[in-house]
Amino acid sequence: MNIKKLVVEFVTVFAVALVTTAIVTFLWNLIGHGESTIDWETSFRFAIIFGIILTWAKSRETREK
Repeated sequence: MNIKKLVVEFVTVFAVALVTTAIVTFLWNLIGHGESTIDWETSFRFAIIFGIILTWAKSRETREK
């Protein structure tokens, strides 16, 4: 897997994880606390972690084939 595919995979996973986590934290705060805020710190942290781990797992999977 070349570097361009790795970057595209990371950006895709990062974007999906960021949007998903932002929506979940927004709904959690809205329903649980009555505040309409998004926890951006948690959203970026999860997006970075999932981006790295899932990209790494995908590269190992394609390397074995």
